Amino acid sequence: MSTGLSTGPFPIESHGNLFLLLFTIFAVLIIGFILFILIKGFMLWSSNNASPIQSRKCKVVAKKMQVSGGSGASSASTSYYATFEFEDRSRLELRVGQQQFGYIVESDQGILTYQGTRFKEFVRPLS
Repeated sequence: MSTGLSTGPFPIESHGNLFLLLFTIFAVLIIGFILFILIKGFMLWSSNNASPIQSRKCKVVAKKMQVSGGSGASSASTSYYATFEFEDRSRLELRVGQQQFGYIVESDQGILTYQGTRFKEFVRPLS
């Protein structure tokens, strides 16, 4: 009769190694994900900075809000977007600030100034 502690085909000592392996894999995945997000954000920031500042005549064709979070004890965050249509019929959706979002009205016409994916301003001509 054997009195040695064993759980199936693996000795008890292997449970500590398995935990260490799973913990290491989990930590590497989390760190990799964080690095991916940081690198992606830096590349977008660099791309926007390298883009020329453009001012183009356009029309506002759509506005939308996107709410994220807000479940349980977390607070909600709202992002604001406007879609602009240029004279050549091409469109560009840009994230705008809350204050600008309130001033922009669908069907407004004016001059949009932007840099890459970065909204700068939208100005309606004085009538």
